[in-house]
Amino acid sequence: MSDRPTVSGIFERAQEMRAASPDTSFDEIKGQLVSEFTGKEFPSPAFLTIPELDNIAPEEDWTAGLPIVLRGIQNEDWNDVALGIVISLEQVENYPKESGREDDPEKDWRNREKRIKEVTSKSVGKWLPEDLMNVAKRSAKQ
Repeated sequence: MSDRPTVSGIFERAQEMRAASPDTSFDEIKGQLVSEFTGKEFPSPAFLTIPELDNIAPEEDWTAGLPIVLRGIQNEDWNDVALGIVISLEQVENYPKESGREDDPEKDWRNREKRIKEVTSKSVGKWLPEDLMNVAKRSAKQ
């Protein structure tokens, strides 16, 4: 088995650092990552991913740093790799503070009905004959 680090492994290491010392700044985490991984082989760009965090933040947030990570791998620059990892980590931490977690029942962002309920009821009431409307209401109650 290779000692080659993976992008997801580096991200998880950054999360561990943050959990161990929540007061540590993102710049300090970046510095720690650079010092820890300097001299090691760079991750393969074929596995440019971090663990999915869709329940915490939207994909465009938790993947925000991946282009910078790729640039760092291509240029063999651990500063860029660490910067990209820290950007994604910061997004994952800050999104729930600002917007609530994606899986928060209060958000109910996946519920399309919430946005169109009033308009749908107006249009159905206007165009659906009353007898069919009653049938539909009875069916919905069952």
